[in-house]
Amino acid sequence: MKASIILAHPDKNSLNHAIASTAVDVLEQKGFEIFFHDLYEEKFDPLLPADEIEKDASLPAEIVAHCREIIEVDLIVMIHPNWWGQPPAILKGWVDRVIRPGVAYEFIEGDSGEGVPRGLLKAGSAVIFNTSNTSSEREQSVFGDPLEVIWKNCIFDLCGVPDVHRRMFNIVVTSGEEQRRNWLLEAGQMVGDVALRLLKGQ
Repeated sequence: MKASIILAHPDKNSLNHAIASTAVDVLEQKGFEIFFHDLYEEKFDPLLPADEIEKDASLPAEIVAHCREIIEVDLIVMIHPNWWGQPPAILKGWVDRVIRPGVAYEFIEGDSGEGVPRGLLKAGSAVIFNTSNTSSEREQSVFGDPLEVIWKNCIFDLCGVPDVHRRMFNIVVTSGEEQRRNWLLEAGQMVGDVALRLLKGQ
C-alpha cells in the first residue's frame, strides 16, 4: 500500500515536524510505500497560474509528479498548524494546484461546473493533524472549527475519500516535553490504527 504525507510548517523544530516523522516511522513499519513532502523544504510554489486552471492544462513536471502520487495512494496524511482557521498559504496553494479536476474530482456529463463533483481519489482514508494555540471549546463555540469543514466536507468528501480522521493538538505554546511526547504517541497510534484497517481491507 502507498501513503502520501504532506507537511506544511516552516520550523524544523516544530511539533508538526515531529508528528510527520512519527507518521513516516509508523507507516514504514506497516510496510507502506511513502511519498513524503515537506512543502517548505521543497520550496513548493503555491501560486496557481491562469494557464493551469483548465482540466487539460499542460502542467509543470513538479505538479505532474504530485498529481500522479495523490492518485496512487491508499492513505493521505496532512500535517499543518491552524493559522487563522486555515492551512498555511503554501498548503492551500498545494491544494489549488494538485487537488485539481481530472485528478481528484470530475463533473458528470452535462454538468458545466455548477453541481456536486464526483470524487476520483483512490485513497480509502485521510488523517489530518493540526496544532493550535486555541482551546477546542473556543474553536468550536466561537469559530465553528473551520479546518474540520475545509478538510472533511470541502476537500476529502468531494474527492471521494470516505474515511476521514482529524486530531487537533492544543494548546501548543504552553505545552511541556511530556505533553508533546504523549501527543506524538497518540499521533502514531492514530496513524497506525487507520493503516491497519486499510491493510485488513476495512
